[in-house]
Amino acid sequence: MQKIPTYTGLFVALLVIGLWVTSIVLLMQWQVNFANPLLYLFILVQMHLYTGLFITAHDAMHGTIAPNKNINNLIGHICTMLYAVFWYPKLYTKHHQHHDHVHTATDPDYHEGGFFAWYMQFIRNYLSVWQIVAMAILFNVLKLWVPQANLILFWVVPSLLSTLQLFYFGTYLPHKGEHDNKHQSRSLPRNHVFAFFSCYFFGYHYEHHDAPWVPWWKLWRSPSPPTP
Repeated sequence: MQKIPTYTGLFVALLVIGLWVTSIVLLMQWQVNFANPLLYLFILVQMHLYTGLFITAHDAMHGTIAPNKNINNLIGHICTMLYAVFWYPKLYTKHHQHHDHVHTATDPDYHEGGFFAWYMQFIRNYLSVWQIVAMAILFNVLKLWVPQANLILFWVVPSLLSTLQLFYFGTYLPHKGEHDNKHQSRSLPRNHVFAFFSCYFFGYHYEHHDAPWVPWWKLWRSPSPPTP
């Protein structure tokens, strides 16, 4: 039976958004020094927070942010806009198409090619020309007040890296190859620390397809996939 979401999901969503906003505001003011190892740590932290934005939008698509549909959609719109000016309704439609037609020719997230061909197909399915134009305009406006190095290192690079993180752990590994289960997906080995830092437990992918109403922050508690 589908569980009724509570406002805990809204608190978690606002926490992720708040951490991303706080981090990026502070990093836009940070003095870039390529000799400072903190620079590379901050890029990874910002990448992880970008991934958190997308995972939060994904939870909104499944109605797990709050019982109110309008709040779910608002959070989804905010997260996808902050992530890379994505249009939430388009992502919503494609994601549910993925769930309805997983591992088939009509699955927008599936491709029979290798890693790079699949990744490029994945990006083409979701990226549009108007997004690129909008991001270019934003970049040129923001650099009037923010050093260009900070914009590239903490705004552009982490968002691009997070697409690889999302694709590799949330799409490629779970869906590549053939499967012998009803959800046509597999889960990564159980390690909750690695699962969180790799992709907010989204590597537990069979569990997600088996119970899509479970938010990311509860996925670690889902039963393990049945053994073939």
